[in-house]
Amino acid sequence: MTIDDIARELNISKTTVSRAISGKGRISDSTRDRVMTYINEINYRPSAIAQSLATSKTMNIGFIMPDEASIVDMPFFQTCIWGITTMAARMDYDVFISMVSSNDISGLVRLVENHKVDGLLLGRTYTDDKAIAYLQANKVPFVTIGQTGVEGVVQVDNNDRGGCTELTSLLLFKGLRKLALVGGDSTHVVNRNRLGGFLDGFKRAGITPDESLIHMNVSGMYMMDKIVKDLLAQRVDCIIGMDDSICNAILTNLVREGIKVPQDMKVASFFNSSMLEHNQPSVTSLKFDVAKLGMTACTALLELIDGKPVEPRTLMGYEVLMKESTQIM
Repeated sequence: MTIDDIARELNISKTTVSRAISGKGRISDSTRDRVMTYINEINYRPSAIAQSLATSKTMNIGFIMPDEASIVDMPFFQTCIWGITTMAARMDYDVFISMVSSNDISGLVRLVENHKVDGLLLGRTYTDDKAIAYLQANKVPFVTIGQTGVEGVVQVDNNDRGGCTELTSLLLFKGLRKLALVGGDSTHVVNRNRLGGFLDGFKRAGITPDESLIHMNVSGMYMMDKIVKDLLAQRVDCIIGMDDSICNAILTNLVREGIKVPQDMKVASFFNSSMLEHNQPSVTSLKFDVAKLGMTACTALLELIDGKPVEPRTLMGYEVLMKESTQIM
């Protein structure tokens, strides 16, 4: 059954049928009801091409990944993409994936200027975010998976700051006062939120943190090796990795140094993934539902594209996993 067949059966024009399906254009309520009733009776589903022509939509959305994401970032992005594509498919949308950096957004620009997508999901936010500035200037519907201070942006993110505050507070409550934090690129908003949560945990406990034990912008094996050795020499109580890959690198260095966890050193992570799930001993960490994050962000974008009201900021929940790596011996 096609639009031609429906028009013939109801003795109306194809244009009238298209207007009834799309909800656009001048058409009486009675005619629209008549078309929609017939469509429901025959269980008609417009083809993607017909729907696209009727609504002036591509029926595609884009997911923008950071091109500096290394293989250790993949568990997060793979799971997030699964959530996005699952939800998009339910709504008859397909997903383009493009890679950009904080300084080069040419891949994103091509998707927009070639009219490939109806809207975009940004997989990472930055303190100076060129992608957000471009999309706002060009009035392109978009949602960030991550937080930003830019006004007017629909944001869906994990509650990293709240989770990091709670985990830090629990470690301090256990008597682990000399906490060290090892983090990544400070231009990534997610890392700033996790640092903020760490400091909030100390504030909640009424304790002043030792800022000499906070190491940001850590990259490379040599730098990690030096920092772990320095923290061991300072006899810290616990080393917290800002994410799963950093925590994994910390654990690897401790094994190399002959340090037993948790007997000689406590370890925790502000993000859990498959990378840490099978570690022995099990690692204290924060667990987030990344698939649900992707599905929620995709739903928000599709509603934005359809002109529906959307919550400007959605924070997803978390679970604190207190495991063997921080047990008091």
